[in-house]
Amino acid sequence: MTESLVGRRGQTFPAAHRLKNRQDFLQCKKMGRKVHTSHFLIFIEQHQRPGPSRLGLTVSRKVGNAVVRNRVKRLVREFFRTRYHQLAANCSYSVIAKRNAGEIEFEDLCCQLQVILKQ
Repeated sequence: MTESLVGRRGQTFPAAHRLKNRQDFLQCKKMGRKVHTSHFLIFIEQHQRPGPSRLGLTVSRKVGNAVVRNRVKRLVREFFRTRYHQLAANCSYSVIAKRNAGEIEFEDLCCQLQVILKQ
């Protein structure tokens, strides 16, 4: 059992790869391209400063209760974590969940978010 926990430690989504403060989210929204999917609104900002690509998530109470919101955030983070090497360098991604995002399965989420890998 401890082996599986040790194996997962190296597969986390580090804080350096996250949008953390309001200013970062607003900058991404103001300067970024907007991409719509049926369950998400995604802002993609290409910036000049060196550093890792970063992800910010917004899942409001309209999506569902805390359990549903946390599930959506976990699924989106997992998508980005497993495909981080495919993301464009020096980009910020702000993902906003729409009302029906709580109903999505991981396979559908992957299909919808593949759009940003092609951008």
